[in-house]
Amino acid sequence: MIYQLSNELVFPDPFQADESGLLAVGGDLNVDRLLLAYSQGIFPWFSPDDPVMWWSPAWRPIFIPGEVKISKSLRRTIRKNVFEIRINAQFEKVMRLCGDLRRHKEGTWITEELIESYVLLHKMGYAHSIEAYQDGELVGGLYGVALGKAFFGESMFHIARDASKVAFVALSEHLKRWNYTFIDSQVSNPHLISLGAIEIHRSVFLDFLNDAVKEPALDNAWKFIPDWNLEL
Repeated sequence: MIYQLSNELVFPDPFQADESGLLAVGGDLNVDRLLLAYSQGIFPWFSPDDPVMWWSPAWRPIFIPGEVKISKSLRRTIRKNVFEIRINAQFEKVMRLCGDLRRHKEGTWITEELIESYVLLHKMGYAHSIEAYQDGELVGGLYGVALGKAFFGESMFHIARDASKVAFVALSEHLKRWNYTFIDSQVSNPHLISLGAIEIHRSVFLDFLNDAVKEPALDNAWKFIPDWNLEL
């Protein structure tokens, strides 16, 4: 039986999720609820016409920062400095482009309400974007939420080839420098596995998460990005 959320800020035990990973339905996208969800390994994912659905899959794909698999062609692109990488320069625009591009393909959960909440999380210092620019134009990027030394990837987009991949490699290398524990990718797929994601059981993921969120917030990590590609 799926748990129905009320106005109370509480979630059921993640181990109560059904076989698909669905844990609860309802509630809202208040920033306090979102932060509580992430701290417990729960994330929202739903269609625009549906109530908010909250998930905690039995198996979780994560990346260890600095261990993303980089193909030879992508490594060449990185070394050519095709893209300029920036942090948090256009957070809301990254979210909107992620939503727009997905809307034209398989549909999107990135609603106006969701954008409003994550923009507020961004202003509070929790949500961040990594952006790839070409000739001064935003052509790729991703966004997610950071708690302690855990980063929860939400969505990415690209207009130029390899732009989102370069942004993701930049994120991985950046988080390695700041000793982050993992990048959560939420739902597994072959593409993530090909990039080096490892699938761990919910119990292991929650142990990692509990340790990671106890670490102090690293505000300075999100103020600038150095020449991250020089070592690749």
